[in-house]
Formats: sequence, structure tokens, C-alpha cells
Amino acid sequence: MAIDVERDGPVPARRGRPSGPTGSVVARALRMLDAFGPGRPALSLSDLARHAGVPLSTAHRLVAELTGWGALERDETGRYRIGLRMWELGALAPRGHALREIALPFLEDLSHVTRENVQLAVREGGELVFLERLAGSGAVPVLTRVGSRFALTATGVGLVLLAHAAAELQEEVLAAPVDRYSRFTVTDPARLRRMLADVRRDGYSVSDRQVTEDALSVGAPVHGARGRVVAAVSLVVRHGSAAPRALAPLVRTTARGISRALGS
Repeated sequence: MAIDVERDGPVPARRGRPSGPTGSVVARALRMLDAFGPGRPALSLSDLARHAGVPLSTAHRLVAELTGWGALERDETGRYRIGLRMWELGALAPRGHALREIALPFLEDLSHVTRENVQLAVREGGELVFLERLAGSGAVPVLTRVGSRFALTATGVGLVLLAHAAAELQEEVLAAPVDRYSRFTVTDPARLRRMLADVRRDGYSVSDRQVTEDALSVGAPVHGARGRVVAAVSLVVRHGSAAPRALAPLVRTTARGISRALGS
């Protein structure tokens, strides 16, 4: 049976504050939830009020409702964290949970064979979201965190996803300032365009020390039921430990296995 994990309808170009009337209750509540991030796992009531742009009294009422529903939890210090109810809802997202479950056996095989970092990601507008990371024993440290977002222009998975995105989105991403993570990060739009063309021609991407100066990443596309690229897989190794061309067949085999399981 073919599994379709593609997103229906238009995809937003960039993640930002929740859309909608700034004064609506829903928009203000969403802005509060949007305040949390990897560097801000716990926030005070005043922090949430400031991020949502509402008076403290209004924030107190909204936070009480979000906590009662389970979207937020209050810790022993009195600060608020994302609640388990949000995790339960997130697990229902077909592009996250379903795709991850299908891909996991193939990712585990690649991890077992190489004992290196293996990653799975999807595109969300002009960014990528990591769905899974398997860390190999003694593998090079990476910045990946499951559920985190990253630029499309630097990582092995990101270059794959950008290379197979619509031309309009590619131009939008390349027209904006490109984030630099190391002295080897490619930020020149013309060079990035050539790299994206290479990805489409060769069937795999190479990110050499673009995120951290000790890591090399090779990525490959995962195709969905209708043949479109719906995700990307990458293998991240220590720079200098292996040639990209030697890693590419392993990564492409894993990506093809996941594609077949999706019904491609």
C-alpha cells in the first residue's frame, strides 16, 4: 500500500509568528507557545507576556487555560514548559511520526553498518525539520536535535531538500542572507546554485565542514508515493575519515529503501 506523507496545499516560505489577527485569543496563545525553543525550554509568566505582547493579567489567564489543557506545565521554580499534551499531538503529524516509523528500520541498518550519525529531515517552508537522528558510537558531535529547525543551505539533508524544492522557493532562500556556521559555510548564491545542480545531477549532496569544521555530511532524497521528494537522509562522519563518493552509495541505498516502503 502506498503511503503518502506529502503536505497538501501551499507551504509557507518561512516560519515566523503565528498568523492571524494580533488581537485574537488564539493568536496570542500561539505566540506564547512560539516563545519556547532549544535555548528557552522554560519561561516565566512575564517572559510569555512579553513575547505575546499582552498585559501580565491577560497572560496569566491564557497561561492558566493552556496549563489546564496540558499545553504547558509549571515546574518547581514556577516557570512554564511545553506540556506532554503537545507531544501527543505532535506525534500525530503524518510527515513526522508516520514517516519516521517507516524510515527507522532503514536508518538503523545504516547506523549499524557505519556506526556514524544518521539523520532524517523534511522541509517546512524555507527551513528543514529533523525527524530523527541516530548517533553512532564515537561519531563526530553534531548540532542536530530531533524536532529542531535548521537552514536548508548548509547541511547534507538541507541541500537535498532545497535542490528538489520549487524554483520559486530556491530563489527566495538564496535571495535572503545565508546563515554562516563555520569558515567553510558556502554563502555565495551563485556557488550554492551550482551545488544544488550537482545534487540533482548526482543524486546526492555533500556538505563539507559547512556546519562544524570537523564534520562531513552526505545526503540523499527520499521519494513519496507520487514521486516527489518528501524527505532526505544523511550520513555525518568526521571530516577526512571517508570520501563522499564512498559514502554516497550507502546513503542512496537507504533513501531508496525508505522510498520503496513509502510506495514510490
